[in-house]
Amino acid sequence: MPVFNWVALKPSQIDGTVFTELNDEKVLQELDMSDFEEQFKTKAQGPGLDISALKVKATQKAPSKVTLMESNRAKNLAITLRKGGRSIQDICTAIETYDQQALSLDFLELLLRFLPTEYERTLIGKFEREQQPLEELSEEDQFMIRFSRIPRLAERMNVMIFLGNFSDTAQLLMPQLNAIIAASMSLKSSSKLRNILEIVLAFGNYMNSSKRGAAYGFRLQSLDALLEMKSTDRKQTLLHYLVRVITEKYPELTGFHTELHFLDKAGTVSLDGVLQDVRSLQQGMELTRKEFMRQDDSLVLKEFLKANTELMEKLQADSKTAKEAYESAVEYFGENPKTSPPTTFFPMFMRFIRAYKSPFQKAKRQQMDMIAELKKKQMVKEPLIYEGKDGAIEDIISDLRNNPYRRADKGRGSAKKRAVGQSLQATPDISL
Repeated sequence: MPVFNWVALKPSQIDGTVFTELNDEKVLQELDMSDFEEQFKTKAQGPGLDISALKVKATQKAPSKVTLMESNRAKNLAITLRKGGRSIQDICTAIETYDQQALSLDFLELLLRFLPTEYERTLIGKFEREQQPLEELSEEDQFMIRFSRIPRLAERMNVMIFLGNFSDTAQLLMPQLNAIIAASMSLKSSSKLRNILEIVLAFGNYMNSSKRGAAYGFRLQSLDALLEMKSTDRKQTLLHYLVRVITEKYPELTGFHTELHFLDKAGTVSLDGVLQDVRSLQQGMELTRKEFMRQDDSLVLKEFLKANTELMEKLQADSKTAKEAYESAVEYFGENPKTSPPTTFFPMFMRFIRAYKSPFQKAKRQQMDMIAELKKKQMVKEPLIYEGKDGAIEDIISDLRNNPYRRADKGRGSAKKRAVGQSLQATPDISL
């Protein structure tokens, strides 16, 4: 007979299914299969097969094994153990001695998912009480029995993972905390930024004086509106006009942004997430201390605590400073720390600074274009030009390199700088 290509179930797979209620032998006894054999026989037809004998033989070939784990969980554990590439005894000994050289961090994190459940521990206890031979168990079940015998297994696994992660996590958190601290303190301490905001407030109140009452302050998001407001001829924005006013009347404020530090880095920090990570590290450190108190002969734990306790204390102190500095800065500028995370707060200043610097960048490009043009002309002209008795061209190039480009009808801004701390005094010739 030809082979019928179906997907057969094993004897252990039909428990509780409809197939336990079926009797195909009864059907074969009721029917004359000779016609069927004649119709479907192959060219080399052999003698008829005894279905009952085949079933008995199949059952004998697949004796049911004792299992302590659910099948999918056992398969996943088998895959994990193969990745570890070590024997059951080596793995468990490494966990008992906190040997991080023997087991990789990735393997430990995978293995953590296979901590014995209460049900599995019950089955393991029953198996051991009945003193059944280990040979009846699969390798995964044998591992689970040895794994479950490790004292304080969950604590040890978590401590090993903590030890492996601590250094990298600390190095990741420290720069983020420093960026928040530096950016927050520089914003709050910048006298030039305060004066810039003072000018913005003055112009805003002047524009709104006939329609609205005077404002005592404004939300930082209002700085974006400076680029949206345009002059009557639509050729310049309110911000560009303010830049011109500041350059001409308050030149000491033009570089206010140089007082602000790490705004870009601080603007990418999730402060709540960083603070939570610091708390998690502290919890891991406390767990490690408890384990060391229970097993004070562990050189691994002793050396780790000795090397990293001070770093953990610094992380805690810096996280507290970062939180306080940030909240203080946000409140100082009239915002709410609960609704203004760093990813929102610092970018508002960054957008304002980029827009503020754009006219200066344009002037710098014009300056560089002039230098390039002069160099080009020098390459074309005779060398005699370089050797003029007064060195005019070289002096011009040198002056352009060393001094910013300025309008011919205006004095150099540096001559107008006022003393530090002096209040802003606009000259009366500004046309609003």
